[in-house]
Amino acid sequence: MTPAKRTTLAASALTLSVMAGAAFADTTVDFTVAEYSSKTGPFFEEVAAAFEKENPGIDINIEVVPWDTLLQRLTTDIAGGAAPDISIIGTRWLLDFAEQGIAEPVDDYLTPEFKSTFIDTFMAPSVIDGKIMGLPVAASARAMLVNMDLFEKAGAKPPETWDELYDAAQKISALPDSYGFGLQGKEIETDAYFYYSLWTHGGDILNADGTSGLAAPEAIEAASLYKKMLDEGLTQPSPTNYSREDLFNLFKQGKVGMVFTFPMLIPQIKEEAPDLNYQVMPFPEKAAKATYGVTDTLMMFADSDVKQEAWKFIEFAYKDEWRTKFDHGEGFLPVTKNVAAEDYYKTDKDIAGFAAGLPYAKFAPTIANWEEIADVTVRALQRVYLGQETPEEALTAAAAEINKIRGK
Repeated sequence: MTPAKRTTLAASALTLSVMAGAAFADTTVDFTVAEYSSKTGPFFEEVAAAFEKENPGIDINIEVVPWDTLLQRLTTDIAGGAAPDISIIGTRWLLDFAEQGIAEPVDDYLTPEFKSTFIDTFMAPSVIDGKIMGLPVAASARAMLVNMDLFEKAGAKPPETWDELYDAAQKISALPDSYGFGLQGKEIETDAYFYYSLWTHGGDILNADGTSGLAAPEAIEAASLYKKMLDEGLTQPSPTNYSREDLFNLFKQGKVGMVFTFPMLIPQIKEEAPDLNYQVMPFPEKAAKATYGVTDTLMMFADSDVKQEAWKFIEFAYKDEWRTKFDHGEGFLPVTKNVAAEDYYKTDKDIAGFAAGLPYAKFAPTIANWEEIADVTVRALQRVYLGQETPEEALTAAAAEINKIRGK
């Protein structure tokens, strides 16, 4: 063989080697995971490891981000051209992402069989202009938890109405080192903590004509009751220093008689405060029954270069075994029919207590600029809790600002 032929063959072999390496190079799917608890990251790492074992050519790169900073992180990544391929997001953000062309419609990826596994109630919030813009990944309804030992010591009965809640809060707050009612005033879902009272007083976030409902008499009455309990020492001091996690910790420590919460708190109680004597109850009523129905969405980004691989992982992660482990571990209500059919959701009194509210659940409105509107509400409530403005002043100003945002 001549030197020239040997050189040509060597070059060809090198080219084939490079091509083969490229063909078998790993594809990376970047997945931003919202952190629900300390279990969230390890769970998705476990799912990813099992998927990669079956699909050795695909790597799942998981980044866990706290909920409080998730939207800002995604916004920054999107602006910098570094968005992940898939992410868990708050469904309330989905409309803005869809209108901006950031979210990828998934209709063409969904097989009829896969689509049929989802519960329609939880799939509906992800449908925008007739297109499915994501899949429900977590769901919950809210309820009230009461510390039965504190109620017994105070000689109070678990409340069914707001008047009864006020009376019970007075009695419990008279006990040493105890607060009758936990009031959130900081960070994510501070506005939701107000909606529970708003809805059960007969008000709503938006009026029928799309204008803000915050200036309505029902809204002012709902906020005034919170402020009255705060002023009378029936809540923990300085609610604006307390996030929902802070309230959960107070409740787990046995210091709060009543707290509004979601199923995710139950696994924490069982693990961290197994002797706590509590009961799940509906929200107190004034003029209506209500609970907050919440879904989070698994969204695929429109500019992803690995959509097929990302979707393959999504289908894998929705297998019954993984959904059961996720929902049970985090304390969520199931979003898929097979998991919902488990005896666990009928026999577990805690989960059944949250699920009981689903027939009259309300969802945050699917409107543009929702996070900006929610922030206006939060800041108004904080001014009320800090004594800077009356409920009427703060909520009337907030309603006007929201109407301006909405062009009403």
